Amino acid sequence: MPSLFEFAGGEDALHHLESIFYASVLADPLLKPLFGDGKPEHVDHLTAFTAESFGGPDSFSKELGFAHLIAVHRGLHIGEEQRARFVELYMTAMDKAGMPQDEAFRTAVRDHVEFGSHVAMQNSNAATEAELHPLRSVPKWTWPGEES
Repeated sequence: MPSLFEFAGGEDALHHLESIFYASVLADPLLKPLFGDGKPEHVDHLTAFTAESFGGPDSFSKELGFAHLIAVHRGLHIGEEQRARFVELYMTAMDKAGMPQDEAFRTAVRDHVEFGSHVAMQNSNAATEAELHPLRSVPKWTWPGEES
């Protein structure tokens, strides 16, 4: 089986997904306070992170680095309701973007977003370095049957 990156349709397909998702969070009253008016580069950053996580190019790590991801979440004080809504909107964006309906693929993507949203929530509420999630690099996400 291909990587999640390949199965999703590559960088262009992921950019389309992240564009739909980002527009939805900017329009959502629960999440808008976390994102403000948005930033034009955010979709590109989301795309690079997702692509790298799913087995694509490592441009997020090379260009931004994981410390950037920690820094942008610090002090946001993400709550559980916001975290869950983030996941819900991501999965809705998957449908709107025409991502594959394959059950194993969808499960892997949901697991990835659930994990990442928990890391972001923990980091957003960390008052000290010791309270940050220990993750310090882009996680590599796979799915059952993926070739290694």
